[in-house]
Amino acid sequence: MVNYFLKDVPERTAKPREKGLTMVMDKGLSIRQVEDMLSTSAELIDVVKLGWATSYCFPNLADKLKVYREAGIPVYFGGTLFEAFVVRGQFEDYLRLMDKYELSYAEVSDGSLEMNHDDKCNYIRILSQRATVLSEVGSKDAEKIIPPYKWIQQMHRELNAGAWKVIGEARESGNVGLFRSSGEVRSGLVEEILTQIPFESIIWEAPMKSQQVWFIKYLGTNVNLGNIAPNDIIPLETIRLGLRGDTFHTFLNGKQPILGAAPDVNH
Repeated sequence: MVNYFLKDVPERTAKPREKGLTMVMDKGLSIRQVEDMLSTSAELIDVVKLGWATSYCFPNLADKLKVYREAGIPVYFGGTLFEAFVVRGQFEDYLRLMDKYELSYAEVSDGSLEMNHDDKCNYIRILSQRATVLSEVGSKDAEKIIPPYKWIQQMHRELNAGAWKVIGEARESGNVGLFRSSGEVRSGLVEEILTQIPFESIIWEAPMKSQQVWFIKYLGTNVNLGNIAPNDIIPLETIRLGLRGDTFHTFLNGKQPILGAAPDVNH
């Protein structure tokens, strides 16, 4: 919904979307905060991640999930919780947990845990029989640099194993994986990944505004972005629509970014 007409605003995909997704990070919002967020932004939110293992500590988790469910917003537990169950030999308990809370989305990751990739793909296959699976590629260890060919190889295999989308790791801080410690996009890595993996199959974790701007300038308004903070949902949408200074000229006259040279987000 928009409140007035403007020409030359790029067309956004409609929910349920396959591209143009906004994945929001809930790091422990209260039920009242969730209700407030949904009252203004429900139409802009495609899926919510309960960050890492915050769901373990949250009081009244079932009531919170009910609020999301009634708003038609899918929710899933962060990949770190999946890893916490797996490393303890409790994968069956994890499946029971999903059933208990009626979760139809799941994240499979190995960002904190050293896991054989065949095993990871097998977890994706098992979970994809009962849920929509998002699989995360990349490490939470800033010292561990994964070469582009390995990102591509793992993304291919995880999509083939049944993942709906693959997620490019950045953590909630946005300074590992896809990004340098400064938060700068590893543009060569992104460009190489996109030579082999369709852009609509990837959710790029981009918690910083500069990162969101970079991806929107490079891939257009309907790029999939994740780890978005609740207070940044509407600001992100204005960036997608060319209605904030960072992308003000990007979509005028109906133009869309053309995949090519990495954008300069400072101009």
